[in-house]
Amino acid sequence: MRGLRTQRSRVGVGCVRLVLNGRKLWITNAKEAGLFVLFATVDPAAGYKGITAFLVEKDFPGFTVGKKEDKLGIRASSTCELVLEDCRVPKNNVLGETGKGYKIAIETLNEGRIGIGAQMAGVARGAWEYACKYAQERKQFGKTISDFQCVQFQIAQMATEIEAAGLMVYNAARMKDAGIPFVKEAAMTKLFCSQVAERVTSLAIEIYGGYGFTKDYPVEKYWRDSKIGKIYEGTSNMQLATIAKLLLGGGK
Repeated sequence: MRGLRTQRSRVGVGCVRLVLNGRKLWITNAKEAGLFVLFATVDPAAGYKGITAFLVEKDFPGFTVGKKEDKLGIRASSTCELVLEDCRVPKNNVLGETGKGYKIAIETLNEGRIGIGAQMAGVARGAWEYACKYAQERKQFGKTISDFQCVQFQIAQMATEIEAAGLMVYNAARMKDAGIPFVKEAAMTKLFCSQVAERVTSLAIEIYGGYGFTKDYPVEKYWRDSKIGKIYEGTSNMQLATIAKLLLGGGK
């Protein structure tokens, strides 16, 4: 939030409208969305306490969806830049209270990490299922490669990690729904599930051998889709920092 540069000013009789100026990068589903939650600095001197959330509609004057990024993975989901040039927003479109945007953003991130964990667990399982099927069909030296112990061990290791990842997702979601503090568990879930997704999808490619390195087979897509798990909704290092802080008494 320290790098937040989108700012708000006032315009109109009785300040019935606010003006937003700035740019937002890496906005998921921006090309398809009709309503956006944007965070802008109302009072730069107040630091994070000067951040406010706004509801911005796609057809507001001064609001533009920019270039669609050409991404490595999750290509079915658009990721674009948002451009605000004297974008006029009704004063009533403030989401929550003025100056409480940081709290909204952090709470959204904390919950979102459970969702990313689930996404990554699903990516891993999809790659594993293809790898299992292929291993039982692909023949080498007169038998299927699933008959070789080294491949069996890989399949078993992948399945074990996927099971653990899924249980972490369910536990974090259970805690959140029950009103139990879940920030640490959400961070652990995202961290671990993204690691599992990268490992499992990579192993799936190896089980396919040279075929796995081509786009004729699906596992290369799962590997590409897995990489974002360590980056968005807070990088893996951010998850480690959050976990360590909560474990060592630096947070609640």
